[in-house]
Amino acid sequence: MYELNQVGEKTFYIESPAKIGVYKLSESEVCLIDSGNDKDAGRKVQSILAEQVWDLKFIINTHSNADHVGGNAVLQQRLNVPVYTSGIEACFNRFPILESSFLYGGYPVKELRNKFLMAQPSEADDLTTFALPPGLEILPLEGHYFGMFGVKTDDGVWFLADCMMGENILQKYHVSFIYDVAAYLTTLNKVERLEGNWFIPAHATACQDIKPLVAANRQKVVEISGNLLNWCREPVTFEDVLKTTFDHYGLTMDWNQYVLVGSTIRPYLAYLHDDDKLETTFVNNSLLWQTV
Repeated sequence: MYELNQVGEKTFYIESPAKIGVYKLSESEVCLIDSGNDKDAGRKVQSILAEQVWDLKFIINTHSNADHVGGNAVLQQRLNVPVYTSGIEACFNRFPILESSFLYGGYPVKELRNKFLMAQPSEADDLTTFALPPGLEILPLEGHYFGMFGVKTDDGVWFLADCMMGENILQKYHVSFIYDVAAYLTTLNKVERLEGNWFIPAHATACQDIKPLVAANRQKVVEISGNLLNWCREPVTFEDVLKTTFDHYGLTMDWNQYVLVGSTIRPYLAYLHDDDKLETTFVNNSLLWQTV
């Protein structure tokens, strides 16, 4: 863990719980693509850069999930570097309580105010205010989070953030977080058509052929959608659907999993409802979902 891997003349990634990209702007200057999950990750990244005698000029955050921005604060405190991300994600960087609040649906219980969901606050500017250096290209990757994007380097390397999970994660957890299912499927179609030398998903093995991983993630969406339609053949509440999801996939509910899986099943229900495959009714002050 935290090994530096070279995948192009100027492009590297650091193996970590959420892979960190490193791009050489010159012989002595680099930028980061994400910063790791916490301050310890930030310290390790700083140590790696020091070993290579590289100066960090700025950080690009693909999105604001805590495991991608957790190293920002310590790197900003120590190196005084700017951070750039998309506009709405910058708000989450500055005010991390927004992530827990969004997932919970209001001010979160104390169990959800944790470093897994809330990174240390970090200053961040909208990427549109920044002149991206030659050699870097931004690609919107909608679906997983509000304004997530990927980054391509001129070495033909794509950093794909969280638009796909590794097959080992899909097999173990099944329900990976998705904010907008329709947009997510569009992003999978987009990624499947990309050409490049290397593809670096944050939570999957770096590879030179991304199509099998795209197919596995798409199939999991199809599977979950089909299961939800089966489970809603009789009118059921959201909480009933959520419990069935946990039971069927052998998941264990705790506060983090309750909000992460719950905040994914809701978009699935919305997706199926918008597609006229689920209907809703209010009966005895309960919202019920039923397959059409």
